[in-house]
Amino acid sequence: MRPDLFEAPDYYNLDDLFSEEHLLVRDAARQWVKRDVSPIIEEYAQKAEFPKQIIGGLAEIGAFGPYIPEEYGGAGLDQISYGLIMQEIERGDSGVRSTASVQSSLVMYPIFTYGTEEQRKKYLPKLATGEWMGSFGLTEPNHGSNPSGMETKYKDMGDHYLLNGAKLWISNSPFCDIAVVWAKNEEGRIHGLIVERGMEGFTTPETHNKWSLRASATGELIFDNVKVPKENLLPNKSGLGAPLGCLDSARFGIAWGAIGAAMDCYDTALRYAKERIQFGKPIAATQLQQKKLAEMITEITKAQLLAFRLGQLKNQGKATTAQISMAKRNNVEMAIKIAREARQVLGGMGITGEYSIMRHMMNLESVITYEGTHDIHLLITGADITGMPAFQ
Repeated sequence: MRPDLFEAPDYYNLDDLFSEEHLLVRDAARQWVKRDVSPIIEEYAQKAEFPKQIIGGLAEIGAFGPYIPEEYGGAGLDQISYGLIMQEIERGDSGVRSTASVQSSLVMYPIFTYGTEEQRKKYLPKLATGEWMGSFGLTEPNHGSNPSGMETKYKDMGDHYLLNGAKLWISNSPFCDIAVVWAKNEEGRIHGLIVERGMEGFTTPETHNKWSLRASATGELIFDNVKVPKENLLPNKSGLGAPLGCLDSARFGIAWGAIGAAMDCYDTALRYAKERIQFGKPIAATQLQQKKLAEMITEITKAQLLAFRLGQLKNQGKATTAQISMAKRNNVEMAIKIAREARQVLGGMGITGEYSIMRHMMNLESVITYEGTHDIHLLITGADITGMPAFQ
């Protein structure tokens, strides 16, 4: 892969709206991606392997639970800082951002929000440093967009719970030390359980032959009569609203992350178009290429403003699920369209590993599907504005 020459577009001077802390956090993440991710990520994507050596660096830049209070090992940052870190990581690779998203929003967040003080003290500091890695079990083989139909169940056996079931499409599962698993009790109520590596009957087979998120580890979570200690139940929230609250946090991060992927594709295409000479002039001087590039920067700018305002609302505790859905859906669609257009600007070179664009394009096919599919997010907005859910 070529040297990372990335320069971030900021057409509407959004940097003026960020605090000094925001800029410090973002720039630290940006420099880390250039130094530690960009030089190796193409090789690992080609090998379909997650580069575990970057886990320590992810922890150092605050990617694991940045908004978790410092007393539990987090960075104590606000939601905009979280978004900016996700943006910079996804500028490098969506698979690496997925690893951080899961650790922060889907593992640390529920333990912090729904867990006991003992659970917070036991798990959060080790998750924050990356000593322990986590995964999140909601999606099942027969239940994707309809998680309420889940079949994973647990029984009260007196001194422990007995867990049975399976979860599919689980980021980090092959190497996770713990999993936050959502399952139904005997009354059919959904609760969260912390399952630990080494518990008998708990296995995590890896999913192979992916064309997307190849530098990220994906797998299953299988529970065959797993004995889970009673103190591993997350007691402070139950029902489907508990895992969906985690998804709100993850979707918020994705709305920012997708901007990073789009920025990288735009920046690559702009630089290439200025340097590529055809018919005696740079292709950037032609109307059709300028149209592509002008539309890209316009859409990126709109997405930046959407994410920034959502970050303000999230900081104030006012961001609704539907508002988060709108941003996730809009920004991922923006990014995938820009990846496709940018690929065309590069012509045949766009499909090679010398450039990041094709990798981003393939990764975004997963991002547009996970954490709520593109269509489901549309229906969440539709239900919000009409008061009539179309997916029930």
